[in-house]
Amino acid sequence: MPVAGTPPTIVPFKVLHIPFLSDLPFLGDAIFSQTAPTYLAIVLALLATYGLARTPLGLAIRIVGENPHAAEAQGIDPIQVRIGAVVAGAALMGLGGAFLTLSAFNSFFPTMIQGRGWISIALVVFASWRPERALFGALLFALFDAYQLRLQQIVGKAVPYQIFLMIPYLLSIVALLLMARRARGPQALMQPFRRGER
Repeated sequence: MPVAGTPPTIVPFKVLHIPFLSDLPFLGDAIFSQTAPTYLAIVLALLATYGLARTPLGLAIRIVGENPHAAEAQGIDPIQVRIGAVVAGAALMGLGGAFLTLSAFNSFFPTMIQGRGWISIALVVFASWRPERALFGALLFALFDAYQLRLQQIVGKAVPYQIFLMIPYLLSIVALLLMARRARGPQALMQPFRRGER
């Protein structure tokens, strides 16, 4: 029975060691010794990249994002495509939350997100709405987040730990500022669609 004030512990996913690759020096343990949701996230990002670029469904999603009226003229229902994209995105966000509970922290507490949702939005802009770039940006943020923990160990109590906690978010803001000028989102982003209008 959990003690009042402590979050309940959860049986987490086990770490999967990929034979030979997980034994590589320096990168082996960091990249090839992860839990199943981590590998699933990478596979889903690669599938989304392929799907958006090479499949009819991906083309429909992109054309609805750029010009829903042109999509409607081609017989595509923009409203259905948008609903499907939102549902798929919401499911992926749910998987992200489940990852934090079942793989990263092994427990649940109300403040566990700690601004990571904002980082996800920043990653989308940083990646110019391209999944493969978003994957790279997420790995970069994870590198900064892991490195700030190492810096805390190296520096010790000489510097307040809150400074180190800010580092990944500050770097995300800097990356966003650098990329925002060149970032190009879908033309119809946040634009309501009404049938028959031009």
